[in-house]
Formats: sequence, C-alpha cells, structure tokens
Amino acid sequence: MIKRVVCFSNPVYLNLKLGQLVVTYPEVTEAKGLNEANRQLGVKTIPIEDLGVVVLDHRQITITESVLAALLDNNVAIVTCNDQHLPVGLTLPLDGNHIQTERFRQQIDASEPLKKQLWQQTISSKIKGQAYALASEGVVNKNMLAWATQVRSGDADNLEGRAAVYYWRNIFHNPDFVRGQEEAPPNNLLNYGYAIVRAMMARALVAAGLLPTLGIHHHNRYNAYCLADDIMEPYRPFVDMKVIEIIKSGKDISSVSTDLKRELLGITTMDVTIDNHRSPMMIAIQTTANSVQRCFAGELRKIIYPDW
Repeated sequence: MIKRVVCFSNPVYLNLKLGQLVVTYPEVTEAKGLNEANRQLGVKTIPIEDLGVVVLDHRQITITESVLAALLDNNVAIVTCNDQHLPVGLTLPLDGNHIQTERFRQQIDASEPLKKQLWQQTISSKIKGQAYALASEGVVNKNMLAWATQVRSGDADNLEGRAAVYYWRNIFHNPDFVRGQEEAPPNNLLNYGYAIVRAMMARALVAAGLLPTLGIHHHNRYNAYCLADDIMEPYRPFVDMKVIEIIKSGKDISSVSTDLKRELLGITTMDVTIDNHRSPMMIAIQTTANSVQRCFAGELRKIIYPDW
C-alpha cells in the first residue's frame, strides 16, 4: 500500500479522534461572519493508517501528544522544518518490527567485509543513476558508466567522489555549480527533496527491523540516521531529475514555495523500476530496505536497488 506524504505549511491544530487525524485550520474556523457549514470546511480528517510521512513546516502548528503517539505507532516518519522551511528533524518509532531484537543483533554483528561489499553495491548503483540523469540531459556519460563497473569493495578508490565532481559540473549545464547545504539555488530544492527521501528510507529501515543509526559507511557520531543516509544514495538522482524538471518549467526557485514543496513531495509516487517491476518510489524504498535486512541476515548477497 502506498502511504501518503502530507505537508502542513499553514497554522493548523492537529488532534486525534476515533483513530483519525483531525486537521483544524483556525484561519477558517475562527473567521467572523461564517455560518456553521462554512466553518466545517476548515476541519478535515485523514486516516492515520494512510500516512507514511508527515512534514511540519510552520511555527504555528499545534500537535497533541496523542497524535504523535498514534503516528509513531503506525510507523509514520515525522519531519520538522526550520524558519527557512528546510527539514531539521526526523522522528521515528522505537519499535518498528516484531522481531526487532533479532534483527538488531544481525545488523550489529555484520562483518566489515560484508559492509564494504554493500557499500560497493550502493556506490555502483548511485553512479549508474547519475549516469542515467546525465544521459537524460544529453551529457556524455561513458566515463560514469565505466566508473560504476570499477567500484571496488568499500569504494577504496573513491570513485563516488570522482563521479560527483563530473556530475555536478554537468547535470545543470553550469560548470560553476557548487553542491552544498548553504549554497545558491537549486541547492534549496535538492536539500528539501533529499530530506523527504531520507525520511522515507529511515521509516522503511525501521519497519524492516533495523537501526537507522548504524551505517555501513557513514559513521558520524552526531548523525542518528547513518544507515538511512547510506542506503538512500542511489535514490538521489530521482530528486535531481525532479529538480531539473522544475527548473525547466521556469518557476521561481529562489525559495521553496508551497507549490514547489507540493511538486517535490510528488517524488514519493515517481515510478521506479526495481527487481523487474515498476513501483512508486515509496514501495521501491521498502523493497530496498527489506533487502538490506536480508543481507544482514545472510539470506541475500546483494541489496535490491533501482534498475537503471
């Protein structure tokens, strides 16, 4: 089942009633001169079980503890944004799988050679995805395709970095483009899109019974989602292609407007070819996360990533 990704960008009051998320818009319900029927237009309900990711992007959002508990009980990822409308926090359930302890142990006991092999597969898939995005823009990608086949265990030759230099100089047809959190647009769109994919991946990993903190490559002591950051890498090119589509539409990208957020949230339903099937990205991410767990359990030797 495809879960919904919902973003709240206006003042709202979120509470729980009969297992439903009740969304109240005070600007409507408290407006003067409206009859009761019109006031009811300011109150909407959403089944909790339909939700996958909830984005809170306004300083005047009020959310009750019962809503938070219900969202987490249903394995919903909760993303919190700052004043610049960029995601800064991610909340996930502690208990996402009924045999979680067993799967935690398998993950913790994973050998270094296994983790290096999984990282090799991850980087190879990521570079293939970047090569696909470049080809879509009419950019020569033979070097990228070659690098994707040459990645060694643990990416010992740092082909990820070499590919990144070529990729970012060409993907936007701007050799001066610099990729960074605080750099000029379209970095703001990339940041927002990546944060949504990260939330989906972290949610899927928790549902698979894994600790999103323990990565196969990332080891930042201040990062609670190292594994999510690792496994989401091959999905980044989907965000890049969506951002290119937005740029080509001629829309103002100086800030992440409500309209642009809506477009970026649509990433979750983009078609992805994975394991010989076409699936919405949210389902594909679940397939990838489950395959990671099976690799830790010794049931698979390769992570199932998108087919490029």
